[in-house]
Amino acid sequence: MSKAFTKESEGEEDEHDQAAEEAAHAPLVGVKNYITPSGLQRLRDELRFLLTRERPAVTQVVAWAAGNGDRSENADYQYGKRRLREIDRRIRFLTKRIDAAEVVDPEAPRSGRASTHVFFGATVRYANAAGTERVVRVVGLDEVDLDRYHISWMSPLARALMKSGPGDSVILHAPGTIEPLEILEVRYERIPMEPFSEPPGAESAPKTPPSNIVEPAK
Repeated sequence: MSKAFTKESEGEEDEHDQAAEEAAHAPLVGVKNYITPSGLQRLRDELRFLLTRERPAVTQVVAWAAGNGDRSENADYQYGKRRLREIDRRIRFLTKRIDAAEVVDPEAPRSGRASTHVFFGATVRYANAAGTERVVRVVGLDEVDLDRYHISWMSPLARALMKSGPGDSVILHAPGTIEPLEILEVRYERIPMEPFSEPPGAESAPKTPPSNIVEPAK
């Protein structure tokens, strides 16, 4: 395989990746990024890890691999370049989400309907037609965790619950189902969030940030 062909293929791959990224993020354009303080901190922690530890480490691997012969047949070099592209896409995404963040603290004082009805940050207990009770928490798009019953404020369930209060009945319209729900309780409290942790197998530089890296403002 010629280096010219490899260079052209890498360029086409970059264009494909960029197009895929834009398509994936298209639904977020123009949508307010409501998020809890804990959720925003997790995004910032991930961005800081990518900027100060993983990206420098992968860059070092690529630089080392680049000196080891034909790059077109150098697996370390090819993987490193691909990983750098993934990291840079994630950095761009996180930066945009952080810049657009509108923080809503569930623990902030509320009054009137804002304290008794379902809005962003609410913890909601409801029952379905069979009498089965569930508790969900309405959070941002970047905070969804179905194992913890954290649902996006844009999800069909959250939309059905929105602005309702204890004793109200709502109808959930979801793909393939229409289900009546009764609101039993609405409260506002701290929403436990899983903190960011270094992904298994991630390349990471020492925890001391390189002098030429500027960490994002908090």
